[in-house]
Amino acid sequence: MAEWNAFYQNEEEEEAQEEGEQSGGEYRITGRDSLVFLVDASKEMFIKGEDGRPSNFDMTMEVVRTVYTSKIISSHRDLVALVFYGTEQSKNPRNSFKHVYVYHDLDEPGAKRVQDVDALRGEKGARLAAETMGSGETSLGDALWCCANLYSDIKLRLALKRVMIFTCRDDPHEGDSAKNRQARTKASDLRETGVVIDLLHLMKPSGFDVSLFFRDIVSPPEDESDLGLQKGPCNKLDDLQKRVRAKEQKKRALARLSLCLGEGLNVAVGIYATAVSARKPGAIRLYRETNEPVRSKTRIFHTQTGSLLLPSEIKKSQVYGRRQIVMERDEVDAIKKFDHPGLFLIGFKPMEKLKLHHHIRSAVFLYPEENEVKGSACLFSALLKKCSEKNVFALCRCISRRNYPPRFVALVPQKEEVDEEKVQITPPGFNVISLPYADDIRTLDPPQGPTASQMQVDKMKEIVSKLRFKYRSDAFENPVLQQHYRNLEALALDMMAPEDTEDLIMPKVEQIDQRLGPLVQEFKDLVYPADYNPESKPAAKRKTANTGGGAEKKPKVEMSDEDLRAHMQNGTLGKLTVPMLKDACKQFGIRTTGTKKQELIDALIDRLGP
Repeated sequence: MAEWNAFYQNEEEEEAQEEGEQSGGEYRITGRDSLVFLVDASKEMFIKGEDGRPSNFDMTMEVVRTVYTSKIISSHRDLVALVFYGTEQSKNPRNSFKHVYVYHDLDEPGAKRVQDVDALRGEKGARLAAETMGSGETSLGDALWCCANLYSDIKLRLALKRVMIFTCRDDPHEGDSAKNRQARTKASDLRETGVVIDLLHLMKPSGFDVSLFFRDIVSPPEDESDLGLQKGPCNKLDDLQKRVRAKEQKKRALARLSLCLGEGLNVAVGIYATAVSARKPGAIRLYRETNEPVRSKTRIFHTQTGSLLLPSEIKKSQVYGRRQIVMERDEVDAIKKFDHPGLFLIGFKPMEKLKLHHHIRSAVFLYPEENEVKGSACLFSALLKKCSEKNVFALCRCISRRNYPPRFVALVPQKEEVDEEKVQITPPGFNVISLPYADDIRTLDPPQGPTASQMQVDKMKEIVSKLRFKYRSDAFENPVLQQHYRNLEALALDMMAPEDTEDLIMPKVEQIDQRLGPLVQEFKDLVYPADYNPESKPAAKRKTANTGGGAEKKPKVEMSDEDLRAHMQNGTLGKLTVPMLKDACKQFGIRTTGTKKQELIDALIDRLGP
């Protein structure tokens, strides 16, 4: 029987195994992501830019390599493919399409694929690619058809299907109406099957006109913040990487819940994590002989008969009132269940009521799900607008998953922010802040110590103001994680040595000293005595001569004959310490050859025995 305080965790583990879902904090997401890089291999892609800038093909291969390595680290189970179109040679399943070269099939990324992409990078790789691939006839319809066949051969459950087209030609078929019509038809077929088509248009000397052909090819924007087609073509590697990263990292909801605003009035919302902690992956146990991952399987057996127990034969129990109460699994679920998952609006409160110390865990983001319930976006937007105008937050009861205890949360409104190019920086929605219960807040007693003078406080304020800088979390990388993955990359790609990692969190001592100047010495003069040396070790504390010097010794406790006989009769000699037993032996003139406790007890019993 399992203990009551442990069955919550066991139940969740069993549910996770049954549902086969990936855990994401308190929420769960299912399925794998898939991405197909559809790269134009025409001769225009290999022309180098002005001022020695890399060619569009070089930038594309650099981005592909970056995505491959990031997938290996963050989500190695996702599927990635690399397909070229407009090539002289043809290589695709069943060789059904001319001038389409499938360089990588849809599969999990690995070290071999990264090495294959590295062979196409740089001057030598680009020249080799231009010679082997060439610039044959182009048929984007055949290329999209080939991508559809790649997806049809996959039997796994895919949560996202995406095709990214990299090209610098805004009219790839040069006005051929038949090929244009075929490409539009195939793109429409792909969109109907759930495949998202994105365009990453690259720099062209005469300018890239999206309206000529690609506006009818790509998928409509997923939300109003997706302004990919309205932007100009990419002419820098950083710009291209940012756009690919924004599209490749799907905004997947951790959970989809119903926000109940009143009786019969529900809004479909999704919960999103704005930041996730990066951690080193756990160790994987490998079988010594085959080097394959070892999979563990748990089975429960009867302690007396040794027979295998079925899930229906396993019960939960709790001892209450000296009685063992046995419950079925359905009864345990009924006890744990408070209500169905969702958000229930309780009321509104001014923002002044929300304090900083109410933050007890990372906040999540709330956004409407129009596809789940029509009209959710309109009602959600109205609620957000009114909360922002009146400067209030919505107080809700939240149950994130089934059989989870309820939690009170504050929905803090967040307005949309855009930059100079009208590109969204901050999305509109609600930040979900978990509010603490009474036992989540502790009362701390501040330590009583010396109090700083006002002059010392003012001097420290000057130091702090000199050391202020605009902090950005994305400007600092975890050096331990970076070095860990650099070592893995060097090992997987057979590199001579891993790349050096710069520790960006180390303080810049020279700049700090230059900014502060004499403030540090002035602060030391105000706080520390003149002869204070922080690098010297403090002297060991000793007792003064008045107290006898040295460590204070505990007085000896002498025991009489009657006390020892009483301990012997009661059988409590074993409760005495070894020093006490030794002192008793010396007191009665008993010689002991050993120092073990039992030997001392035996000697006393022989001496004081009846």
